[in-house]
Amino acid sequence: MTSRQDGAAAGPPRRTDARLNRERLVAAAREVFAEDGPGASLNEIARRAGVGPGTLYRHFPDRSALLSAVLTDRIETLGRQAERLLSEDADGALEQWLQAFLVHARVNQGMGSALLAESAGESGRDCHRRILDMATGLLARAQQHGTARADVTADDLLHLVIGIALSTTEDEQTGRPEFLLDLALDAVHGSPRRKA
Repeated sequence: MTSRQDGAAAGPPRRTDARLNRERLVAAAREVFAEDGPGASLNEIARRAGVGPGTLYRHFPDRSALLSAVLTDRIETLGRQAERLLSEDADGALEQWLQAFLVHARVNQGMGSALLAESAGESGRDCHRRILDMATGLLARAQQHGTARADVTADDLLHLVIGIALSTTEDEQTGRPEFLLDLALDAVHGSPRRKA
């Protein structure tokens, strides 16, 4: 009886520890993947999270599971931003979200492709669908308010941003990706909008 009660009392802390370990692993993976790409050392991720490799593999049985968790975390952040922006001024909402997506695309280069290669691909496709849905909602609102051309599609926008991210991978010139996005947005809005 006593041992069962002790075991029951120990249950929630173990679950809390497991949740905290998972959060630490995802946070460490975000950093390490950003620094070293999707092929980064899983042992280094475990070390930075302050856990052993066994703990990492208990939470994430393979690399694709960890890649998926990191991408999901980042996409949920983009999704929260999209929801917030949809309730704000239509003029700047699309631009602000595309700027955030550019940061996402630059930081996570190769992770989506790696996830598609590592797994059956469903997680990677799901991530793309979620991002496309966010862009579609923000673009539709901008088009309704006349702040985006009617002939632009959400796919067009994602291709533009991803193209900028890929073409500026090695670019150390501060502000260059943002400047290129500004040029692209001139075309999306249909009139010059560069800052003085």
